Amino acid sequence: MAIEDGAGIPFDAWRLVGGLEVALDVDVLFGAYPDRDGPPGAPEQVLRLLDGHRIRAAAVASLRAALFDVRSGNDELLARAAPGVVPVGAVDLRDPIGAARELERLAAEGVRAVRLFPDEQGVEAGFPSVGHVARRAARLGLVVLTGGDVRRFWRPFAGLGASVVFLDTHFYHLGDFLVAAADEPGFHTSTRLLNSPDALELAAAELGADRLLYGSRAPHYEPLVPLLRLATSGLKPEEIAAVAGGNAERLLRRPQS
Repeated sequence: MAIEDGAGIPFDAWRLVGGLEVALDVDVLFGAYPDRDGPPGAPEQVLRLLDGHRIRAAAVASLRAALFDVRSGNDELLARAAPGVVPVGAVDLRDPIGAARELERLAAEGVRAVRLFPDEQGVEAGFPSVGHVARRAARLGLVVLTGGDVRRFWRPFAGLGASVVFLDTHFYHLGDFLVAAADEPGFHTSTRLLNSPDALELAAAELGADRLLYGSRAPHYEPLVPLLRLATSGLKPEEIAAVAGGNAERLLRRPQS
């Protein structure tokens, strides 16, 4: 893929990526947003997109579960579980009682993680439903992958000892994440929007590279952008490997102690 630099000169992005591969992408969706233009998100298409970007496995959530019908969407996703697909459950934060029951069901099915969609569901961090779901997920030992502005959505998870990956941390808000995460060893962030010249390096220096997880939000975001930023970062090779999948493997595949 050729991209133009600031002077309009094309360069080969894949040459800069080199041999970097992603062992496990923490932010992938099956399905489409009915109110947005964009890719249809059929599983086979998404998996082809990932393969074309050297992403070997993905933590996948269902937009059907998030936007239409929680149980059928989750069951459809669970039926597709495969070596390259780590199923991530979804719940409806507008229905905290039903959400808690679905968390129990998912945990009993062996699901390791749940994804929250507060923006899509019109839910704010201070709503009682968010705290209720956060506490139940923590008690069940589920890893939480959450959207939303990290400056607000860190608070419902504080003090729970929860493992949380904030999927929408923007480099403008990285300082707030670093301050919140300093007291919360279970707080992690996706690298998707950490595309400033020093964001990854700053996070690794302040918290350790083990708090960073590669996320692409394929197919609704360009996977090459965070891949290119990681490949050209100043992190050590072992840190890059951890961000590119090792940290996600630790959280989502290995049994928790």
